[in-house]
Amino acid sequence: MTNAGLDQLAINTIRTLSIDAVQAANSGHPGTPMALAPLVYTLWNRVMRFDPQDPIWPGRDRFVLSNGHASMLLWSVLYLTGTQAVNAEYETLGRPAVTLDDIRRFRQLGSHAPGALAARAGRTLFATWHSRFAPAVEPARQWLTPRRIRSVHINWKEDVRVWHPGQGWIFEPGGLGVFDPGINALSILTRILPLSLSQTQSD
Repeated sequence: MTNAGLDQLAINTIRTLSIDAVQAANSGHPGTPMALAPLVYTLWNRVMRFDPQDPIWPGRDRFVLSNGHASMLLWSVLYLTGTQAVNAEYETLGRPAVTLDDIRRFRQLGSHAPGALAARAGRTLFATWHSRFAPAVEPARQWLTPRRIRSVHINWKEDVRVWHPGQGWIFEPGGLGVFDPGINALSILTRILPLSLSQTQSD
């Protein structure tokens, strides 16, 4: 296999691990790992200085991922590089940070994902970008299921200027505008309504 072929195989492996885990968990977005796999592969393979066997080496480069949608991308790279686990006291534990079994149980009860641990304790650390996964949505759906619904009005109170400070571009022509609040509102509505939805007006 040529070097280019090996590179492509590695990139496709990152993609496959990511999309399989997201699909199995029924949580997350596979698009970002699919798009960023070549970039992350290049960074970890050709740019960053790190030793997966000594992840607390002081001279290492740090990889900071702030996009929660792409968290499976990081899990895939940690698994494929064999990066060793470290505890809160920065001591190596002599085992991989991420195993294939961890990826199989990504974002599921019993996994290492904090969201699963919080769910077991009846707490919510985060909701995904689509708010239909917030903890109050399912009880609302169950309450509405046997009832007859004549009309629906959404009064969504989410100040985009608060949640996207300094990002005035979303209000400019061609910007996202109310994209985030709109998606959040519709994601909840389409989950809790026991019928199809026909939108007639949006102010």
